[in-house]
Amino acid sequence: MRGRPVMVAALGLTLVAAKSDPFAGRVAGPPVQCVDTSTAQSGPSIVDNGTIIINAGGRRIWRAQVRGECPSLRPFNTLLIQQWGSRLCRNDRFQVLQQGLSIPSASCFFDGFVPYDRVKP
Repeated sequence: MRGRPVMVAALGLTLVAAKSDPFAGRVAGPPVQCVDTSTAQSGPSIVDNGTIIINAGGRRIWRAQVRGECPSLRPFNTLLIQQWGSRLCRNDRFQVLQQGLSIPSASCFFDGFVPYDRVKP
């Protein structure tokens, strides 16, 4: 049974400005249904219109897969995530708040998470 929802707002500023590929030098692992966000170094970041990254710290980042289309998903917009506890799971919903607007987008849904680990040199 899940607890009460916790609203999490995260600015998509962390990895946005980087022109390099955030997955360069990393190897993808098998997708999982949930990610523990209690140790995340920062909130989820919107990299582009189809990529959300969660920085788990250390050698691992997570690429959040989005179910269907989420038209407002763009860098520098804010994610409003309805999260239950410390885990972010498949089918958890989020909305996107565009800069300068006060009404968020329709609900979008996570569809799993893919770990990317840094390759040891």
